Formats: sequence, C-alpha cells, structure tokens
Amino acid sequence: MNEPTPPAKATAGALARLIAGQICLHAAMAGTRMAAPLLALKLGYGALSVGCLLALFSLMQVFLAIPAGRYADRHGLRRPVGMALLFAVSGAMLAVLWPRFEVLCITALCMGGATGSASIALQRHVGRAAHDATELKRVFSWLAIGPAVSNFFGPVLAGLLIDHAGVWLGGTAADIPGFRMAFLFMALLPLLTWFWIRHTQELAPVVHPEGVAKPQVWHLLREPGMRRLLLVNWLLSSCWDVHTFVVPVLGHERAFSASVIGAILGSFAVAATCVRVVMPLLAAHLKEWVVVSCAMLVTAVLFGVYPWMHTPLSMGFCSVLLGLALGSVQPMIMSTLHQITPHALHGQALGLRLMSINLSSVLMPMLFGTAGMVVGVSVVFWTVGAAVALGSRAAWLLRPPSN
Repeated sequence: MNEPTPPAKATAGALARLIAGQICLHAAMAGTRMAAPLLALKLGYGALSVGCLLALFSLMQVFLAIPAGRYADRHGLRRPVGMALLFAVSGAMLAVLWPRFEVLCITALCMGGATGSASIALQRHVGRAAHDATELKRVFSWLAIGPAVSNFFGPVLAGLLIDHAGVWLGGTAADIPGFRMAFLFMALLPLLTWFWIRHTQELAPVVHPEGVAKPQVWHLLREPGMRRLLLVNWLLSSCWDVHTFVVPVLGHERAFSASVIGAILGSFAVAATCVRVVMPLLAAHLKEWVVVSCAMLVTAVLFGVYPWMHTPLSMGFCSVLLGLALGSVQPMIMSTLHQITPHALHGQALGLRLMSINLSSVLMPMLFGTAGMVVGVSVVFWTVGAAVALGSRAAWLLRPPSN
C-alpha cells in the first residue's frame, strides 16, 4: 500500500533538533494551559467556566487536525510549523495585552490549534524520514519523550513566574503582572522552536501519477487495519483521561493531601517517560501489535485492581505500572500508522488520529464526571478496563498478514 520511501534519513542531530523544537512549543501550550485557568479563577470565574476554557485547548485541534494534515502533505515541515508558531505567539501575546476571560478563550484556541498542527507536521516528517519499521519505532519512541518533558517544564516555569514575577516588579505574588510575565514567556518559547527547526532539510514531495485521482483520507476508513488502529488508539487515549480524572477523586475520597495525589500522578508521567527512553534501545526486538496488545491487557488488569488500592504507596505502584504500559503504546501506534498509510496521506492520517484523541479529551471527562456521580468512580475504572480488555483483540489483529 505504501509508495517507495524517499531517499532521506533523519540523523541523530536532526532528530534532536526536532525534539527540542517540539519541547519548546509543547511547553508553551502546557504552561498556558496551567496559567489560563488560574487567572480565570482569580478573575472570579467558576469551575464550569474553567472547564470550558480547558476544553478549548482540545476543541480547536478537533477541527484543524485534518486540514493541518492536508497542508503538511502539500508543504512539508517548515511552512506548516511556521504558520503554527505564528498563531501560538499571537495567542499568548493576546493574553499578555488583555488578561481577560474572553481573550483567554481565544488564547486557548490558538495555542491548542497551533500545537496540534505543528505536531502533525513534525510527526509526518520524522515518519517519512525513517527507512524501515525498526527505525520507525526508534524515532517515534524518541519523539514521544518531548511532550512528557514539556508537560513538566512548561507548567513549572509558568508557576514560578506567576508567583515571583509580580514581586520582582514591585507587586505581590500571583498578581496580574505576574500572569502577564508568564504569558509573555510562553509567547517567547515558540520562537525557540523556529530556532531549532529552521534549517531542517525538507523531504522530497510525494509525486502523484498523471491521470490518477489523489487519495482521500476518508478512504482510509474503508481499511479494516485503520479502523482497528483508531479504535485501539481511542481506547488507550481514554485510559489516560480516566486515570487523570479518577485518581484525584479517589485521593480526595481517601483524604490524601494534594502533594500525595500529585506524586501519584507524577509517578505515572515519570514511568511513561522512562519506558520511552528505553524503547529505542529495544526497537529491533519489539513487534507493534504484541506491545499494544500486552499493554491493553495489563491496563485492563490494573484498572480492575486500582480501586482496591487504599494507600498512597499501593496507588503509586499501580500508577507506575500503568505509566509503563500506556507509555509504551504511542510509538507503536505511530509506527503502525505510517506502515499502513500511503505517503501521500501521512499528514492527514496523523490528523485523523489527533482529531479522535482530542474529541475524546473534550467529551470523555464530562462523561466520566456524570458516570462518577451516578455509579461511582470505581465503576468508571472497571468499565473502561473491560472495554480495553475487549479491544485488545483489535490490537492483535493489527498483526501483518506475513507474520
């Protein structure tokens, strides 16, 4: 189904620069996603408004994902990323100039859309530069480390600026000048992204044969492999969302402190990062469908026992195991997607995947919250775990016919 791979190869240095650029842009979005709700609360808005504000970071990616993928398929890496960075900087600067709730909503749309669009272009470039399945697994394992690092780096920097920049300017901690300085720094970070990627060599464009209709991304949905991949990806993405949602609720029910709950969630993130550091070293020995199927079964078991863990240590242990299982999945999903998708549709296929993830991120927390109030959060864990266990068969069917 794939055309011959273009004669290009991502060197270690080129890949490192792309990862550095990805970290800067994701850190800007993660820092803004932390600072904007805090400012909204400071301005007197309630939990519902804050929830809607957070949803906007994902909502724009739902609508932009396919057009952004199509644009990346046509223009490669630098032009799509440059356009995305322009929107990211503009969105953050709006919050600097007018720190009001309505403006924060626009900032969220710009930052979310820009980050998603740039990610599609970066992933497409890295995937097309890889020469074989082993290299695909290796480069996507390295690339997956970027968001994990930036999700720590961005909020920490934003929090420090919010707490201290106002004092440095003669005001108080967490005042409006402090928030403005935080947003200003988030506006500068995307410029570093351009510094890292501006000299990246573009890959040869995909040439369409004369008289042959261009393939459409929606035609991919006719392929059983793509439907299974999207189903598996959606189930595993929901696992991330439900863990992020349920652990604070369970911790609150058990009277854990905020720092303990944060440590439990942090252990999950650290484990997910660690497994992605190790995976490039084992790429030649890993088979995508085996890793994903095993990860889904392990996740189902952990979701089944998680509600019975009543101490911080036991919940932290489950969180680490869950981080190892779910952290191993994204590189395998990305590798499989590139192997079953024509080169002409790589960007749009990545957009289709991103659209499904972000649609889940918008809708699933509301569903989890409603279900948690009606039947309890433990039932939410068990229900999602059962769905993931059933979905593991779809993951196993991603096995290539020749194997």
